[in-house]
Amino acid sequence: MEGKLSSTVADAVDYKGFPAERSKSGGWVPAALILGIEICERLSTMGIAVNLVTYLVGTLHLPSSTSANIVTDFMGTSFLLCLFGGFLADSFLGRYRNIAIFTSVQTLGTGMLAMATKLPQLRPPPCNTNGTSQNCKQANGFQMGILYLALYMIAVGTGGLKSSVSGFGTDQFDEKDERERTHMAYFFNRFFFFISTGTLMAVTVLVYIQDHVGRSVAYGICSISMISAILIFLSGTKRYRYKKSLGSPIVHIFQVIAASIRKRKLDFPPSIGLFYENSAEATRIHHTDQFCCLDKAAIVAEGDFGKNDSSAPKPWKLCSVTQVEEVKMMVRLLPIWATTIIFWTTYAQMITFSVEQASTMDRSIGNFQIPAGSLTVFIVGAILITLAVNDRLIMPMWKRWKGKEGFTSLQRIVIGLIFSTLGMAAAAIAEYKRLSVVRSVNGNTSTLPLSVFILIPQFFLVGSGEAFIYTGQLDFFITRSPKGMKTMSTGLFLTTISLGFFVSSFLVSVVKKVTLSHEGQGWLADNINNGRLDLFYWLLAVLSFINLGVYLVCILWYKPQTSSKAVQMESVGNGSFAEENC
Repeated sequence: MEGKLSSTVADAVDYKGFPAERSKSGGWVPAALILGIEICERLSTMGIAVNLVTYLVGTLHLPSSTSANIVTDFMGTSFLLCLFGGFLADSFLGRYRNIAIFTSVQTLGTGMLAMATKLPQLRPPPCNTNGTSQNCKQANGFQMGILYLALYMIAVGTGGLKSSVSGFGTDQFDEKDERERTHMAYFFNRFFFFISTGTLMAVTVLVYIQDHVGRSVAYGICSISMISAILIFLSGTKRYRYKKSLGSPIVHIFQVIAASIRKRKLDFPPSIGLFYENSAEATRIHHTDQFCCLDKAAIVAEGDFGKNDSSAPKPWKLCSVTQVEEVKMMVRLLPIWATTIIFWTTYAQMITFSVEQASTMDRSIGNFQIPAGSLTVFIVGAILITLAVNDRLIMPMWKRWKGKEGFTSLQRIVIGLIFSTLGMAAAAIAEYKRLSVVRSVNGNTSTLPLSVFILIPQFFLVGSGEAFIYTGQLDFFITRSPKGMKTMSTGLFLTTISLGFFVSSFLVSVVKKVTLSHEGQGWLADNINNGRLDLFYWLLAVLSFINLGVYLVCILWYKPQTSSKAVQMESVGNGSFAEENC
């Protein structure tokens, strides 16, 4: 009997619903099939995003600020929908079905985008050039409608897919088995490596095909790769391990909030030990003082149980101390969450305005012309170099000096915010130099006599910042969240990326409106050669610096959950619990 138990995974089932056998399910083979989905998703999403602004400006003849906002809104929606995708996976579909369904949606979206860029009826005619003036007709409502439909189908697919890929991959390993737990740690490393690999292929090979062969061909390749990924993913159906959902953590959070609001007028009990608790001792989280208004959800009141005083409480009326503390742990993450959004706002400039800057500059190496969108390869290169230096040089030195395994998650986020601030300053300086060249040639050339490589510092600094902040955020949100809410906390982390892109769109709109002059120009003119993009970059540098200061204050405020069994059991003395702590 003991041998039989050890041959199965306790909390996982196979595709038939029977206990999953270790020898016939899970491990690296099915995990590799899942990683294949992630490569294709990155290839598709980033291949579209990093070079979309040049298509919007050059082919659809849209203003540069409008084009930048379309890209950032598309990327923001993609990451924001990760929360919705995670909710569907946890509550209804499960991770396997979520991946299969939303990968199919993304495939249809890329196919529609290929069609939109192929058919001449779905784009305006080329500009008529008369001497130095151009007569350009913008894309009409129908043409933009087809484009939006394709982009947001891709966004829906990306959101549903990304919310489940990493979780379903880790489901293939058993945390209780030491060998498989080690493999799970390697899976996270491979996962980030494959994200970077997919992005690298997107900003080099795919962008080159878009510019020199055709966008419809490039997007067609994305569709074909996604179809192949679906078939490969489905081929592993019998080999996967499936874990039963414990319900949506979002519902659990709302239950605590609803119960605490319902009981907001009740007095606190005189002793902490009188709060309701039904969790097993091994999984129990002890009470903490912070956010004590939520503690009222754990006060036992009349009507909290069934008619026959059954042991199960009504979940929307009474919650355990552990449930309340889980919500508190998530609330403690919010200040750190809020102060990392601005990084992704600066990152958004690297795939919008920085690409547009590159399109006006000399990008030749001998006879080879570098596509403007491929300049983002320096972000990927910076990520890979920074990770390698950190793993092979900084971490060993830090361990010998401090006796610790490298920087903490909060320290890595600090470093990322510093790099992004410096990156915006470097971008402002480079743009000032570019505009001085524009003035010197009086705008008489479509390609400025200025090497595109002066943009490398801004790409490299922001890329290095991403290496620190992405790993720092992922580590922080996973390790500082309750066990049952780790999927949601990962989604919370991804929403910082989403909101960063939306904040970028908001800032662009506000700055364009505020700085608009009587001549119709401003910091963000329709043609960046006529604007002051350098001042916009300086604004972002200042905002990033202020945000860094706020983040440092949040670190001092942040207090991880602590427990004390002695405090848990003792009375609050002569005064009431509310008087002492609230």
